Amino acid sequence: MIKKFILLIMVIAFIICIGCTMGTKSEDTVSTATTTTTIDGSTTTTTTIAGTTTSTSTTSTTSSTSTTTSTSTTTTTTILLNVKQISCGEKYTIALKSDGTLWAWGCNSLGQLGDGSTIDKTSPTKIGTDTDWKSIFCGPSSSLTIALKNDGTLWAWGGNAFGQLGDGTTTYKTSPIKIGTDTDWKSISCGDCHTIALKNDGTLWAWGHNGCGQLGDGTTTNKIIPTKIGTDTDWESISSGYYHTIALKKDGTLWAWGFNSNGQLGDGTTITIKTNPTKIGTDTDWKSISCGWGDTIALKNDGTLWAWGLNSNGQLGDGSTTNKIIPTKIGTDKDWESISCGSNHTIALKNDGTLWAWGYNGYGQLGDGTTIDKTSPIQIGSDTTW
Repeated sequence: MIKKFILLIMVIAFIICIGCTMGTKSEDTVSTATTTTTIDGSTTTTTTIAGTTTSTSTTSTTSSTSTTTSTSTTTTTTILLNVKQISCGEKYTIALKSDGTLWAWGCNSLGQLGDGSTIDKTSPTKIGTDTDWKSIFCGPSSSLTIALKNDGTLWAWGGNAFGQLGDGTTTYKTSPIKIGTDTDWKSISCGDCHTIALKNDGTLWAWGHNGCGQLGDGTTTNKIIPTKIGTDTDWESISSGYYHTIALKKDGTLWAWGFNSNGQLGDGTTITIKTNPTKIGTDTDWKSISCGWGDTIALKNDGTLWAWGLNSNGQLGDGSTTNKIIPTKIGTDKDWESISCGSNHTIALKNDGTLWAWGYNGYGQLGDGTTIDKTSPIQIGSDTTW
């Protein structure tokens, strides 16, 4: 009897010590996830990437005492494919896919994501079911989102304290709302709390905050609906800084208005505000423009780079930190293709597909692997496919 009992104990111990491993597959998914679970000393890790799920399980027992521990950690990342356009506001991002759908994620305190709530989203979230979105633009710090549809209509949502949505109120909106009934809107640009837009007929329109004359209507009075600026019908492109606006006309001339304490208008002065569009110089070969917090960057048709305004972090790229009150040529290169300004830094592309950056880098926004400001354009990496 004792021998049989000992034999039974040995069999039980042998069964407890057995380990196993297994794997499975699941159907396609648009996200990647990793899950780790530990139960009774058995650890299972499940990873799903681009539609394939793998599962690994291991079991180990070190004593005859039974201990049960349950721990589960899941990390999920949504993959957004076929993105056509991206625009970033303060702490949130809006993306437009090639199928005309709209996606958003990040901070949503004033409904700037447009999903009908004020709940933050940590992964791309589809906004509504419409498939006819054409272009999008986010304000740099006012939680303002403006968009155009293929039919030329104008839509807005998010922050609206100064009427920057243009819906005739100062109440924030958590879902896209149609602004007016016009169907001939061409392009849009958002400042801190103001919006500038062009129509197909070349007219200029503005609304929102106007404390620094950034709307260009000759006043400093806020406007809560789109307001036509002047009578000219030859406006070609626009860019809004935080409190200033730069525009090009079809004849290649450069115009500016709004706040000017750092010379960001480029008219040779630091007169605090200009409330009407002011022609900058006599050149007629300006190609494109972009505005930062207090600086302006521009390209000419010959591929040269120009900058003026605030330069405290080297964001003008002229090798100094001295402000400039007139357009200043940056270097001698003639192969600049496109430009974009952040608050105090600049990103640019060259014709050869290389990426360049300069200015404030306290958070690594230049992408050069450091957090040191750069006062001249530096190439980022060696890729030539940007």
